[in-house]
Amino acid sequence: MNDKQIAFRDKCMAFAVRVVKLRSYLCEQKHEHDISRQLLRSGTAIGALQREAYHAESDADLVHKLAIAQKECNESLYWIELLYLTNYITKAESESLSNDALELLKMLTASIQTLKKRIKQKQ
Repeated sequence: MNDKQIAFRDKCMAFAVRVVKLRSYLCEQKHEHDISRQLLRSGTAIGALQREAYHAESDADLVHKLAIAQKECNESLYWIELLYLTNYITKAESESLSNDALELLKMLTASIQTLKKRIKQKQ
């Protein structure tokens, strides 16, 4: 695993930890369960899919797994926005979480584009 992969893995884990802690806070303090459950699912799936991708059977499989992670990341952004718009989290909390998710989304998008170019060159 190279330095970029390690950094990406660590960012995925840090985001998942933030999501788990937010879920706990929202359930205990705000008595919100439905939206936070959705965010928990999508926000933790990103790192799980990233880990799974490192053991992909082919470049195409790797792209597929990262593309699913990309969708989960985008879905997480939706739930974060909804939590903000329904006053469960503050603007600062929303922006901080969204910035982390957007950073992951950019990394995923760049990785997918690079892999697709590599696949195309092999053909």
